[in-house]
Amino acid sequence: MNLFIDYYNIVLANPALKGLALVAISIAVAKVVDVIFTLIFKKLVDRTKTSLDDQILQLLHKPIFYSILFIGFTIAVKTASLPDYIDFALVGIFKTITIFIWIFVISKIFIMSMEWASRQTASNLLQKNTLPLFNNLGKIAIGLFGIYFIFLSWKININGILASAGVLGVVLGLAAKDTVSNFFAGIFLMADSPFKEGDYILLDTGERGYVKKMGLRSTRFMTRDDIEITIPNSVIATSKIVNESGGPEETERVRINIHIAYNSDIDDARSVLIDIAKNNENVLKDPEPRVRFREFADHGLRLQLLFWIHMPEIRGRTVDAVNTEIYKRFAEHKIIIPYPTMKVILPNK
Repeated sequence: MNLFIDYYNIVLANPALKGLALVAISIAVAKVVDVIFTLIFKKLVDRTKTSLDDQILQLLHKPIFYSILFIGFTIAVKTASLPDYIDFALVGIFKTITIFIWIFVISKIFIMSMEWASRQTASNLLQKNTLPLFNNLGKIAIGLFGIYFIFLSWKININGILASAGVLGVVLGLAAKDTVSNFFAGIFLMADSPFKEGDYILLDTGERGYVKKMGLRSTRFMTRDDIEITIPNSVIATSKIVNESGGPEETERVRINIHIAYNSDIDDARSVLIDIAKNNENVLKDPEPRVRFREFADHGLRLQLLFWIHMPEIRGRTVDAVNTEIYKRFAEHKIIIPYPTMKVILPNK
């Protein structure tokens, strides 16, 4: 017992030995706290149905262990009465390593949480296209906070740097206002989802085609002529876009206007039009094709054939086939398609 007390007094009297003893104690305390933390929180996370908290618990092992360990190392360095420059350097290194570990773990937890939230909710904001964006923005924010604390750990005054960065940000924002506008418009388009990649849309300039790729700055379309059109997102956000693939299904109704002469048999013309539509392979059987008598026009009776197709991109070829068949069948049934005429009466002199 006296020998133990002697050793204890020797350690207390020697700052270097006292520091080494604190290092050993720090390792033991860090391990004990890690085990206790795991046992307590393991019971809590086992009660939940989700696996997210189990994954987070696994990730928190390392930062908690090293945080306690480096706190003990810092106390040991202070106790060892080392030269000031060594003291400052070692403490700064311990803090920097701890911050890096926490940055890495928090980034992993953030990404896991975002992916879990995107699977649990039907939000348009968290989807396949926008998830990488928010993950990257989150990692950048976490990294900036980490850099800020690293500067603080080395006692570096960053007020001047922050002020310069603020001015630089304003200058860059003004210089790249179009890029920034397109960037935020892209985020809003992805969140609002007026269309998605693969949809068949009609631009307000008249072009029709597929959405090939939605980016943060621009959106690319592939027209029926195999020509790619790139439009800035800020322009799309203020334009009228008709999404022909929207709605509950991708089916689309087609309207074809036909004029027949006033002395034609309207019932015969109606049955011929319906028969043509029913026999076309691209026309859906349900809903059934129908014909509407729309107007007593100047040069004939205006009928309208209505039918549905299963894909918007086959509209052109279907209208071509139906119009061709109408012309042939009307000729067989002696149904006259009248020309616009004008009767001019000249007064007698």
